[in-house]
Amino acid sequence: MERTVRVVIAEDSVLLREGLTRLLTDRGHEVVAGVSDGDALVTVVEELAAAGRTPDVVVADVRMPPTHTDEGVRAAVRLRARHPGLGVLVLSQYVEEQYATELLAGSSRGVGYLLKDRVAEVREFVEAVARVADGGTALDPEVVAQLLGRSRKQDVLAGLTPREREVLAAMAEGRTNSAIAGELVVSPGAVEKHVSNIFAKLGLPQSDADHRRVLAVLRYLNS
Repeated sequence: MERTVRVVIAEDSVLLREGLTRLLTDRGHEVVAGVSDGDALVTVVEELAAAGRTPDVVVADVRMPPTHTDEGVRAAVRLRARHPGLGVLVLSQYVEEQYATELLAGSSRGVGYLLKDRVAEVREFVEAVARVADGGTALDPEVVAQLLGRSRKQDVLAGLTPREREVLAAMAEGRTNSAIAGELVVSPGAVEKHVSNIFAKLGLPQSDADHRRVLAVLRYLNS
C-alpha cells in the first residue's frame, strides 16, 4: 500500500458514488467529500483549499446535473486552471472525444479519462486514482485507440512504426516500461529503445521523463 490519497468524488448516482467511496476507503485512501453536481464539486474543492486541505485528486463523472451534458468535465477544467497540482480523473459511460481532448489539451500531468466499465476492474481503478494523484496519467485503452485512430491527426504520428504506436498507446494508459515489456513480450531494453525513438521522432526535447511520456501521446492533439 502506497501513501494515502485524499479524494473528492463527484457523481450524481448515489449508488455509484457510495460504491466508489467504498472501493477507495477499503484500500486505505481517504474520501474527503462526495458531491452530485459540477458546481458543488468546485465549491467543495475551493473550501478545502481555503482550509489548507486541498485534495490530491478529483474523480468526476463527465455528465452531471442539471443538464447532464458536460458539467463534470467543465468543473474539472476549471479546477485544473485554479489548482494546477490537483489530479483529475473523469469517468464516462462512452468515449466522448471532445471532452477527452478538452481535458487532455491543458496541463499534461495528473489527468485521467476512464470508461465506467473500468471501475469493475477494482485494482486497475484504484491504481489509476493513485497514479493520477501522483501526477501521472490514466487513459482508458478505448480512449487511446479512438484518439490515436483519427485519420485527420495521423501526420504527427506518421513516422512511428507499428510497434512504436503500440508502445505509445501503452504509455498513454499510464503503464511503466516494465509493464509494457510484459504486455508486448519484449525486453525492458527494447521498450526503452522504442520510447527513445518515439521522443526523437516527435521532437520532444530532453526534460522530465514522465512529462515527455504524456506529451508524446498528446502532441498530435494540437497539430
